[in-house]
Amino acid sequence: MKQLVWRLGAIMLLVALALGGCTAPVAPAASTGGADAPAAGGEPTKLSVIHYFSDTLGKEAMTKILDGFAAANPGITPVDNSAGHEDFKTQILVTLAGNNPPDLFSYWAGARTQFVVDGGRLAPIDQMWADNKLDEIIPAGIASGASTYSGAKYLIPLGYHYAGMFYNPKVMAEAGITEMPTTWEELIAAADTLKAAGIAPFALGSKNRWPAQFWFDYLLLRTAGPEYRAKLMAGEAAYTDPEVVAVMEKWKELVDAGYFVADANAYDWTDAADQVANGKAAMTLMGTWITGYWNGNELQPGADYDFFPFPAMQDGVPNVALGPVDGFVMTAASAHKPESEKLLMYLLDPAVQAAWAQAQGALAPSMKVDASIYNEVMKKASDQVAGAEGFAFNYDLATTPPMAEGGLNMFAQFMNDPSKYSDYLAETENVAKEVFKK
Repeated sequence: MKQLVWRLGAIMLLVALALGGCTAPVAPAASTGGADAPAAGGEPTKLSVIHYFSDTLGKEAMTKILDGFAAANPGITPVDNSAGHEDFKTQILVTLAGNNPPDLFSYWAGARTQFVVDGGRLAPIDQMWADNKLDEIIPAGIASGASTYSGAKYLIPLGYHYAGMFYNPKVMAEAGITEMPTTWEELIAAADTLKAAGIAPFALGSKNRWPAQFWFDYLLLRTAGPEYRAKLMAGEAAYTDPEVVAVMEKWKELVDAGYFVADANAYDWTDAADQVANGKAAMTLMGTWITGYWNGNELQPGADYDFFPFPAMQDGVPNVALGPVDGFVMTAASAHKPESEKLLMYLLDPAVQAAWAQAQGALAPSMKVDASIYNEVMKKASDQVAGAEGFAFNYDLATTPPMAEGGLNMFAQFMNDPSKYSDYLAETENVAKEVFKK
């Protein structure tokens, strides 16, 4: 608990010092010249790149991409720096506040990018966008929701994910469940059937807090709807509102019924994935990156794992898909803007996008990528996104970083002791009042 409070306090301090106006944006350094021009002395231009793809699959895939770029552009050498996924969230703010920010870094589309844009730390890429006719490559929905901030383009999407209910088909079949739930009532009936068969319906690994957010997100989206959720994310609604209280009560009913594998906060998301794969649990609410993890463990899509969308809960509420968009942005202080733009465009190459999608269990934002690259489960996910009535960023990308810390803290507390959810909501609303100056 103390560690979580400290983390929130640290981010609030960084907000004040780094991006809140107390420190002026670093002035852009002079460019070294054309994108293919070596630096002085004939040495290649070194392009500083920081990213959060530090797990085995992500690191390997990103290394191949950057090596491929270097081979195709001998005058430019990307300097690859990776940081742990969770550590990155704070470290990048510290780095941007310092005197030596990178040229490019990976970032999550949504409120986190808007936060850094508002701090004056990113360079717009509108001219590059127009010159390369990116409106013909990146779908309008992603361009407007993930790439555009304050009326300008900033982010090049590399991949996006869809959060759904991933399950073990064999476990479901053995329990007599052959039709996947489409309504809340059907989901609860399936959970009761599984529990009666001695199988935990849901696995959740909330050790790092963020995996729990998908339950909160979908319960809110499927009951209060996307418009209300957007207000909550922007500080225009309260965590003590009846809509949010109803979500926590519904979530508590699931925990109290014994539907989750016990001690969720003791496990990471990969542990939850393993619990589904080995049959200890039937399903887990997670993003499509779980397919990359399972593929790496030689599980077969369709046979060893599959997915279904989070079910409908209330008539008249739009069917909204949920997930993150990963992309790359260029810093305002980059000393190598032409070279940085060249790398950003390389990330949109159909072959690069396809390779990344296959390695990460992601969906490719580029319309130039052939859907045949997807396995049957990922194709279903792609179809779900295409047929959805909207796309929402998951909680910690839909609200500001300081507010996200408060909310993620609440989710972890809830999974530890759901009975005190009213106290957690009140505490989180106090965070919201401070963050949004209510």
